[in-house]
Amino acid sequence: MSVQITQNDAGVLTLSLHRPDKKNALSLAMYRQLTEALQQARNDPGVKVVVLQGSDSCFSSGNDLQDFLTAGELDAHHPTVAFLYQLNAFNKPVVAAVAGLAIGIGTTALLHCDLVYAAPDCRFQMPFSQLGLCPEAASSLLLPQLVGYQRAAQYLLLGEAFTTEQAVAMGLVNQQVANAELLAFAADKAQQLARLPAEAVQQSKALLRGKIKRKADKVIAIELEVFGELLKSDVCRQQLQRFFEKK
Repeated sequence: MSVQITQNDAGVLTLSLHRPDKKNALSLAMYRQLTEALQQARNDPGVKVVVLQGSDSCFSSGNDLQDFLTAGELDAHHPTVAFLYQLNAFNKPVVAAVAGLAIGIGTTALLHCDLVYAAPDCRFQMPFSQLGLCPEAASSLLLPQLVGYQRAAQYLLLGEAFTTEQAVAMGLVNQQVANAELLAFAADKAQQLARLPAEAVQQSKALLRGKIKRKADKVIAIELEVFGELLKSDVCRQQLQRFFEKK
């Protein structure tokens, strides 16, 4: 199992990406696990908060591209697509703990989390254009809203990497936490949330994110349509080939 799923007595469900040999690159099987876990958590009153984490040295290097390319059309049956919609629709707080690499979906997924804590060694990057592709996970909507258009263009058009310090300054990350303390710190924040009245927390999240969620759903669909077309292009195939050869 590449996603370890645990739940404690306080109602905190922890989803831990555990594929260290691939730097926690997300496979189709991992997407299915994450989607199913979120679906079950949404309907389980015993789950109050979800923690999404990697290890204290690596969050995720993004999609396992070789695996991703075998799944066919980017429709509702594609495991990656199902996960994106499920994460955007999720009604309970999500706390993320991020260390090391946070590439592609490893960064864009954080835009859907409610609290994000990151170690000092993080490298955030969304290199879609470098692969001949476009933004996903509604990042073309959510990132400019969060950081402003010019800075979003810097990270989505140029695909430049940025640090934890920069992520805190722009509001993507709540707080920098030492690697050795990161997972325990995020777990403590999750337990603080879980001790609060669940209905009040969920209704507050709905008020905070309701309008954004509805817009994001539409933008995810638009992005996927463009992403799918670009994925078929000769330029994208050449860029992906160079990426695989480099690896």
